[in-house]
Amino acid sequence: MSDRIDGYAQALLAVAQAEGDLATTRSQLSDFARAVAANDDLRSTLSNNLLPAATRGQIVDDLLANKASGTTKALVGMIVGAGRGGDLGAIVESFVRQVAAGAGRQVATVRTAVALDEDQQARLRKALSTKLGTEIELETVIDPEVVGGAVTTFGDTVIDGSLRSRLNQMKETF
Repeated sequence: MSDRIDGYAQALLAVAQAEGDLATTRSQLSDFARAVAANDDLRSTLSNNLLPAATRGQIVDDLLANKASGTTKALVGMIVGAGRGGDLGAIVESFVRQVAAGAGRQVATVRTAVALDEDQQARLRKALSTKLGTEIELETVIDPEVVGGAVTTFGDTVIDGSLRSRLNQMKETF
């Protein structure tokens, strides 16, 4: 991560802590960053610095109206208004890691085709905690492209337990 990305993430963290809204802000920022990443037109629009900052800010306000806290709207507006809309995902990712690190945890992102229930999340959290030797905070993402199984990412490590990966391994074996 660049110093600029981490600097923005630290600013988000400071504001969210000052507002006493850390958990809600973290969740809403993560959800919004995933939505932007999944929509090419929206990502392109928010990162288009040829559009006036006020226009990009209005788009953010319209998208988050009645769906996010004032803190979240202000933080996303700040990032987009500063011309960093293209870095939104990386900034939020760094922010999430900093929040977890402040609580003595590491973040693991788990992508599955269907939502995991609480028991499945608890078992996965325990297995990862044992493997890594640190407390794990799960961030779950529903990704229909996974088809079956799960793809877990923590730091630079990827554990691909997806059905697609297993089928490809079988195909290579034959």
